[in-house]
Amino acid sequence: MIKGKTIVLGVSGGIAAYKAADLASKLTQAGANVKVVMTWEATELVKPLTFQALTGNPVVTEMFEPAPPSAITHISLADEADIVVIVPATANIIARIAAGIADDILTCTVLATKAPIMVAPAMHNNMYVNPITQENIAKLKARDFTIIPAVHGRLASGSLGYGRLPEIGVIMGIIQQTLGRNGDLAGKRIVVTAGGTQEAIDPVRYIGNRSSGKMGYALAEAARDRGAAVTLITTPTALNAITGIETVQVHTAMQMKDAVVKATAKTDVLIMAAAVADYMPKTIAAQKIKKSTGGLTLELVKTPDIISEVKGKFLKIGFAAETQELIANAKKKLTSKALDMIVANDITVEGSGFGADTNKVVIIKKDGQPENLPLMTKREVADKILDDVGKMLKGKK
Repeated sequence: MIKGKTIVLGVSGGIAAYKAADLASKLTQAGANVKVVMTWEATELVKPLTFQALTGNPVVTEMFEPAPPSAITHISLADEADIVVIVPATANIIARIAAGIADDILTCTVLATKAPIMVAPAMHNNMYVNPITQENIAKLKARDFTIIPAVHGRLASGSLGYGRLPEIGVIMGIIQQTLGRNGDLAGKRIVVTAGGTQEAIDPVRYIGNRSSGKMGYALAEAARDRGAAVTLITTPTALNAITGIETVQVHTAMQMKDAVVKATAKTDVLIMAAAVADYMPKTIAAQKIKKSTGGLTLELVKTPDIISEVKGKFLKIGFAAETQELIANAKKKLTSKALDMIVANDITVEGSGFGADTNKVVIIKKDGQPENLPLMTKREVADKILDDVGKMLKGKK
């Protein structure tokens, strides 16, 4: 989690420095204490006052700026940092760091810190692919720096090529993953399913449901941020991809089952947050079914009960979206599907239905009493579920 962390944001003199202001804003909104360190070249592109206004902290640009008594600026920054992130990183700053040069406030801070360091190169394509730059990047990787590769796109020069800074959401995701790599789920493998399956009727139509995938995505992201290696098996959704996890795209219940079987061959936890269709058409029309004056009759057959049929020694966590007799129906599923835990929610309750950003759930374990949670964001619900998962994993040792 970013909240409460001190992030030293290094900004060097590339044209993408303006994007660092957006990153500083989003990190601050997420609850981080952002301290910006700028090279002289960066101040020619974006004024320090911009970052000060966005973060609420003074911006450091000089080695010998006034500091609190007994404090040396670059040492205090280095010691306070939970992570140092350089966005953008020019070819020049990368070369200087790779060579161990410490001739300004940013390079001194990098050399002095023991915190994880992330570098996001951004420059013209020719500079990025230059063997010298690539050799310097390789040196930083070998020293356990996290490198966020530049992406292909339109550059400041107007040309197309590699050297463009990735989207800020991608950088945020890698920061979260890096901060959480030693979390309580480090070393664990977790498989999460998300979304609603789509059972084809013909090449155009399908039987589906209203699941948005938001709960499953929140679980996958939260597990990543706690150090787990995550595989997300998802149907098509309108949600952004999650950085730093393995994502498997499926459409149907049968495809999801095959993906779950493969992914759980080596896993510690399976969390089935997907809304899997109970029925699918017995046959799929090869061509689009034309509208006629009469009705349309479909013969449906049951889909596989994935969580019941997939075997293994891993924890099984299920979900129960109900419209009546919430606790009774959830307990039946907990027993009949041999689950370790089930998360039940009444989708008729305001704020707890499909597509909402919040959820109100009851957590039921096979050996405990139902725990009724208040209305929470889906990320908060995800973290509460993973709190219990962590305890259960410790109990299995």
